[in-house]
Amino acid sequence: MSEGPEVRSGAVLVMGEALIDLVPVPDEPELYRAQPGGAPANVAAGLARLGTPSWFAGALGGDGYARMIEQRLVSAGTELGLCARSELPTTLAVADPGPDGTSYHFHLQDTATFRLPDHSAVVDRFAAVYVGGLAAVVEPAAGAVAATARAGAERSLLVVDPNVREDRTIDPEPSARRLRELCELAQVVKASDEDLERLWPDTDPDETCRRLAGEGRLVILTRGAKGSTAYAGSAEPVSVPAVPVEVVNTIGAGDAFMAGVLTWLSADGAHREGGVAGLSRDRVEEMLVLASRVAASVVAQTGTEPSLPDGGLG
Repeated sequence: MSEGPEVRSGAVLVMGEALIDLVPVPDEPELYRAQPGGAPANVAAGLARLGTPSWFAGALGGDGYARMIEQRLVSAGTELGLCARSELPTTLAVADPGPDGTSYHFHLQDTATFRLPDHSAVVDRFAAVYVGGLAAVVEPAAGAVAATARAGAERSLLVVDPNVREDRTIDPEPSARRLRELCELAQVVKASDEDLERLWPDTDPDETCRRLAGEGRLVILTRGAKGSTAYAGSAEPVSVPAVPVEVVNTIGAGDAFMAGVLTWLSADGAHREGGVAGLSRDRVEEMLVLASRVAASVVAQTGTEPSLPDGGLG
């Protein structure tokens, strides 16, 4: 192995953006609260909170927001030894919650957030490599993410969450092409029904999942309050309902679900024998139930920090 960080067994490399969400304060819509976010950063922090070693391979800037993000990641237990540093400012995402979910408007030009190096040389030190989100489509990060993902697919377990974001600052067609290419590279794809409708607009999400899974992948489709479905290879899909909770917050729920999936894969190891596409129905259901309960722990509170359900991984 080439020289690099000392990595604990079962660790996950999480590559992508850490940014600041500006979220409206309930009952005071003229006020916004600064909240550390970015899907990859949420996943990295979530993994550490769930007890899975995680390394965040993003980039932090030189402003107060970056210090806020760093404090959040460090307090969760996330390793920052592969995190790049810059004096540039941090990307801002202005949240616009609505009845159908939360949309965002991004301020991302000339920020530190997307100054990511290529981490191809260290992927074989990790049990899994996670990529997706804005860093997969915004340059200069997109090229480094693609190179690291290719290496991850060859020498580790590549997990992709496209996490499609639409905004006037992002060119939709090149972005969709890059995310489709990452999904085609991955061994595990986790996506919402809205993600798949945006990436393959002429195909039903169920059909897209069956095609991707039939090529030897584990594909996990999330539908919010309607629950989740997993497609393992050519086997019939397995579905579980969402955990019923009083909804307080939806920001970060999908990232918490992803952290639950990665935690289960890292701890269980069943996929290493026959590949993720060969997981049994019982195992797949166990994974979905855990991930759903982890997501519910975020939905039922303010903030994006998940927790393991009572009973842990069992």
